[in-house]
Amino acid sequence: MNSNTFRMPAAVLLATGAVVLLTAPPASATGGTPAGGEGKSGAVVLRTGLDVGLLNKTVHVPLKATLNEVSAPAKAEKTALTVTLDGVEGNRPVSVLRADVATSKATADKTKAEAEANLAKARVHVPGLPLLSLIEVEKATSKAVCEAGKKPVASANVLGTVTALGKKVTLSAGGPTKVEVPGVGMVSLELSSTETTSTTAAAAALRLKVAVNPLNLNVAQVDGEIVLAEAHCESPKGAAPTTKASDQPDIKTQTGTGSGTGGATEGSGTTAGSAGSGSGTTADANLAETGGGSLTPYITGGALTLLALGGGALFLTRRGKTQ
Repeated sequence: MNSNTFRMPAAVLLATGAVVLLTAPPASATGGTPAGGEGKSGAVVLRTGLDVGLLNKTVHVPLKATLNEVSAPAKAEKTALTVTLDGVEGNRPVSVLRADVATSKATADKTKAEAEANLAKARVHVPGLPLLSLIEVEKATSKAVCEAGKKPVASANVLGTVTALGKKVTLSAGGPTKVEVPGVGMVSLELSSTETTSTTAAAAALRLKVAVNPLNLNVAQVDGEIVLAEAHCESPKGAAPTTKASDQPDIKTQTGTGSGTGGATEGSGTTAGSAGSGSGTTADANLAETGGGSLTPYITGGALTLLALGGGALFLTRRGKTQ
């Protein structure tokens, strides 16, 4: 069985016995858009933020650990988490989580960010209670999907039976479910919490508030929070639409207005480029004029004048030769 093993040093606090809950903040959905082009996502199978108080001295040992925590792009499939705490259970390893299935996966690119976490046949323990499971879950899943240009989606489910401190629990979506065992302590279970904004999503299958007093194996109390199957994501920046320039020029057809219907028609009295009874703007106004126009009389008069001068000069020349 795959496992993660951590060793935690003891943190000595003031002799007043003040308890500091080292609770890890839950994943939450926050507004805003990532600076880069790609989205963001992450998942974790189990997260603990516990404070363990010892019997023989005023010492509190923090138990902050995670299993299969990944950030995109990554995945993890370890099924066990073991930690060793100084002064707890004779310095022997404490098995925090064992599961038949414990997987987490996160992916992200420029179009979508997605994360999911899955647990099956999971058993969670805390220091001082080696034989009694804090909680047993048959199946827990969470998923968060953030796609560019779409509303993010978050979902979480706890399926099958759930047992807390040896008692079978019926979870309610309306609020936390509390389980109390005399001489052991209390666990408050919050089922399937999700949160979304316009660009983010977060989901946790199960969140536990822990307050137990085992009075066993040198452990006086355990307080804090445990989160099972957590996933979160942040949408990528929406890519600006790109338009490909056409190889052909953009040609707009011009429409003439005149007395005829439509364009130039035969027998309508008006033709493109000619002056007729229906004067107006024509589509081919820039073309050369081929019919009678306003310069035609001047051109004709100039040609006749030149022709007359040429004839007169020829007549004088021939007359001079004959004399």
